[in-house]
Amino acid sequence: MIRPETIEKVLETARIEEVIGDFLTLKKRGSNFIGNCPFHNEKTPSFSVSASKGIFKCFGCGKSGNVFGFVMEHEHLTYPDAVKFVAAKYKIEIEEQIPTEEESAAIDARESLFAVTSFATKWFEDQLWNTDEGRAIGLSYFNDREFRPETIKKFNLGFSPDRRDAFSKHAINNGYKLEFLESSGLSVVREDRYFDRFKGRVIFPIHNVSGRIVGFGARILTSDKTIAKYLNSPESEIYHKSRILYGLYQSRKAIGDADNCLLVEGYTDVISLHQAGIQNVVASSGTSLTTEQIRLIKRFTLNITILYDGDPAGIKASFRGIDMILSEGMNVRILLFPDNDDPDSFARKHHPDEVVTFIKQNSRDFINFKTTLLLEDAKGDPIKRAGLIREILTSIALVPDTIIRTEYIRECSVLMDFDEAVLFRELSKLLKQKLAKIDQREEEQPEAIDSLTIPEKSKIDNQPIVDRLAEHEKNIIRILILYGNLLVQSDYEIDANNNPIRIPAAKEIINDLTSEDYVFKVSLYQNIYTLIKNALEEGNLILSESHFVNHQDPEINSLAAEFVGNFYEISPLWESEKGIYTSREYDDPNKLVHPSLLKLRLRKFQEGRDDHLKQLEEEKDNVNQEIILNQLSKYTQAIDELKQMLGLSDQ
Repeated sequence: MIRPETIEKVLETARIEEVIGDFLTLKKRGSNFIGNCPFHNEKTPSFSVSASKGIFKCFGCGKSGNVFGFVMEHEHLTYPDAVKFVAAKYKIEIEEQIPTEEESAAIDARESLFAVTSFATKWFEDQLWNTDEGRAIGLSYFNDREFRPETIKKFNLGFSPDRRDAFSKHAINNGYKLEFLESSGLSVVREDRYFDRFKGRVIFPIHNVSGRIVGFGARILTSDKTIAKYLNSPESEIYHKSRILYGLYQSRKAIGDADNCLLVEGYTDVISLHQAGIQNVVASSGTSLTTEQIRLIKRFTLNITILYDGDPAGIKASFRGIDMILSEGMNVRILLFPDNDDPDSFARKHHPDEVVTFIKQNSRDFINFKTTLLLEDAKGDPIKRAGLIREILTSIALVPDTIIRTEYIRECSVLMDFDEAVLFRELSKLLKQKLAKIDQREEEQPEAIDSLTIPEKSKIDNQPIVDRLAEHEKNIIRILILYGNLLVQSDYEIDANNNPIRIPAAKEIINDLTSEDYVFKVSLYQNIYTLIKNALEEGNLILSESHFVNHQDPEINSLAAEFVGNFYEISPLWESEKGIYTSREYDDPNKLVHPSLLKLRLRKFQEGRDDHLKQLEEEKDNVNQEIILNQLSKYTQAIDELKQMLGLSDQ
């Protein structure tokens, strides 16, 4: 277990905007930072980070928490591993207490896979640099591709010797279990035998966005056409190829800085462009582009430039993937390299400045590119031309931004020499057809629709009935966390002269709820209430909001961050320059605490009354009906009294 003082040191050192900034692009807005939320799909940034408070909050999906909470949610880590992750960024040494047997047994299989892939990466690197076979075969291959030593080390490239089980034996001898070697894809097990999946190949480790090794790509170095040139890790608990982009870990900052992501196909394309000084580049690694990959890029930029090697057939085959990018509200440009060149070969043939200039001068927006390319095929054929127009309009219909759609229509009208008004009418038909299909799908499978991808359609969802008692309980917990130290006039404690005294709001609330033997309906709220109550009883201590924001329980720190996360503040200029004072809820703690307790009690009685009304409807026995009516009378009287105290009229 990690020592509490070490956790405190990490929290004091870490800057939440820096940690989160490693995963998505944040832009300064006032005293806070904003960006697109990584936890749900959105087109307008609603994710806010408060550097001063050390918390984040998404106003779209509602997720919130501190720096550890973000890392836990984003990387699917336990609390201790999230602490270690942040500590590693700031080079803070972790001091741990010896774990119990139960804690040791609870080590997640997922972390075991990460341990295996990390161990393998170091071994492959060692084989490349420090063995005769690695230098003669693996390093020679990388040298032939003109990869410099610093580039090879930057991407952790390695080599696996051409021996049946060299790595597997070495890993087992170092205490790694065969089951994890197999599930990570590093070893292939056949009955009671095993062998190395990547033997005799150069190794390209695949990182996730936070830099952890999730899998490997491996290239054969012989000319044997019966063996696949490239071999990748199979899908595993930590490696899902549809959610990974090669090079994103090394490129994410450059993508944000350039506000553009270059998308290529292979590992060597990424590496060669990096070496040429063009670092805002990632690869789909030969797989068809997926929505998950597109949204990974979208965290850092809304602009994608796809680099092709000049094969028209290959480009046309990729149109569907590009349409997916458009439907995500992103801007797509296309770059075609000269014949017989791809990003890797072009970067090696030209000076870095020439590569940068070529990309800037020759990239074209996708609609322009697609129209021009397909017009070549449709020359002199009106049927093909009509089909081309429909295909172009289908792509434009995917663009969620109305203004951009309008500009694309005008551009296509000029390129195709076609009436702009007719194009707009056909586009309108396509949009109506799309919405009609969505309406039908929502009726059949409402849970399968992501309404955020179709901005033209109003988002319709059946909101659940608000649990009003839970809402009142939540408000009490909010007051305890934010304003527990504020002094209020007590209804329960008096001085020597029998006069009410002023006590902390937390004590007053606990006095009130204890007198009622109140138990919170929501277990999370009850847990927080118990923490505060116990702290007061043990040492007259009011726990601060930072105690809850930085609590190890992710549910507690997330809720506290939600309360603390008031990202909208009133400018002091209203008071200093305009003489306008805006009241705040904490200005008069008595008006905050006592009415909130009364409203909680009122709602509790209203629920009791409603329950008894239901019982009365179902009860057939006259005696029991009389008992229920008596209880209903008491509830009604209590409700009327509380409404009078709160100044509420009957409704």
